[in-house]
Amino acid sequence: MEVTLASWVSLSLVLVSIILRWAWSVLDWVWLKPKKLERCLREQGLQGNSYKFLYGDVEENSILLKHAKSKPMNLSTCHDIAPRLIPLLDQTVKTYGLISYEGEKWAKRRRIINPTFHVEKLKQMLPAFHKSCDEMIKEWESLASKDGSSCLLDVWPSLQQLTADVISRTAFGSSYQEGRKMFELLKEQLMLVANAIQSVYIPGWRFLPTKMNKRMKKIDREVKGLLKGIINKRERATGAGEASKHDLLGTLIESKFKDIQGDGKVRMSIEDVIEECKLFYLAGQETTSVLLVWTMILLGQNQNWQDRARQEVFHVFGSNKPDFDGLSHLKVVTMILYEVLRLYPPVHIISRTTHKKTQLGKFSLPAGVQVDLPTVLIHRDKELWGDDANEFNPERFSEGVSKATKSQLSFIPFGGGPRICIGQNFAMIEAKLALSLILLHFDFELSPSYAHAPSAPMIRPQYGAPIILQKR
Repeated sequence: MEVTLASWVSLSLVLVSIILRWAWSVLDWVWLKPKKLERCLREQGLQGNSYKFLYGDVEENSILLKHAKSKPMNLSTCHDIAPRLIPLLDQTVKTYGLISYEGEKWAKRRRIINPTFHVEKLKQMLPAFHKSCDEMIKEWESLASKDGSSCLLDVWPSLQQLTADVISRTAFGSSYQEGRKMFELLKEQLMLVANAIQSVYIPGWRFLPTKMNKRMKKIDREVKGLLKGIINKRERATGAGEASKHDLLGTLIESKFKDIQGDGKVRMSIEDVIEECKLFYLAGQETTSVLLVWTMILLGQNQNWQDRARQEVFHVFGSNKPDFDGLSHLKVVTMILYEVLRLYPPVHIISRTTHKKTQLGKFSLPAGVQVDLPTVLIHRDKELWGDDANEFNPERFSEGVSKATKSQLSFIPFGGGPRICIGQNFAMIEAKLALSLILLHFDFELSPSYAHAPSAPMIRPQYGAPIILQKR
């Protein structure tokens, strides 16, 4: 009996010890560590809302977002969209004055993918760009012809389809129709993730069989299945002797077998290839369609700039098909695209997390601090851009980005530094070509029915982009 009792006492003490350790770990995670970080930042003069247990600022942010999205803005008076997109952050900055891989994993993938976006590779992609753009232009001309020579069209879905088609052709060698289901699934997943971010974070909640969690897991399985099908099809073709295609998928598949660094290690697994494909489907399609839709909206409102851009396109290309070299000589078109990217950057917040103690100017940030760079606020800072910071004025870029920013890093639609978007040249060439062809074939103006309501994620037009197209 004494031995049994002693055993139970020992077991009980072990269990109590485990429970206490677990409780202490949870307490440290949800309260002590966050409060320590808060105290460290406040000691350096950084202000902000106090840490709230688990919930944080989610409730306040949700209320502000709901109010902000309840009614459209007035496009004719101001492009100050920050209070609508990031109301809590905008309010915090005014009160207090203030997509990714990390480390070697990021560096490895960057090295593998870099060659795909070299200038010569981009030149080879231009015929695919043309094919996708021509299909959209023909569809718009057909719609306009049904009503004489003009039509009212919400161009947002068309531009989304255009950029999806371009990504499919240039990155995967397939048509938009083949990847259509995948695009729909990824867009749905993006919206589910956005909704989850605005909800209360409860540890372990994502593992519970809730309706949203089950749907997200199903989407993940379906997307992986579709991508595996495309990848296996390409691998079979390569195995049958078909020449390797110099697109993104070809580059990724080659990296599975190629010893790039001579260390005998496999570069990427099939799961790595799938994740990279998903990223390019989302990032490559969504960002460029966002750039094009706001460009059409702003040029539909500012006819003088539309006329200037059209005159330049006619001067450079005349009756010839737009080519790669000609696109690089479109100064006015580039100025317009830069100004659209300044006012409506596809990614309105860039986030980074410190993994070790980091010195940021005069501030010393401990490990575990998330630093948000609000692009929409930086792009509208009147100290950086002048009193007309909230106005559409492409003229500010007439002497290039460096002159417009006074050589400061204040124009960051594609990020900056070593992690700058690898596909920025791809996106700009695609946007220049699409806009050039639209200007050559149509005059367009913003419909009176347009409601100005930029909304996250990716700063989309909440109620679409109704444009009156007039065939030339």
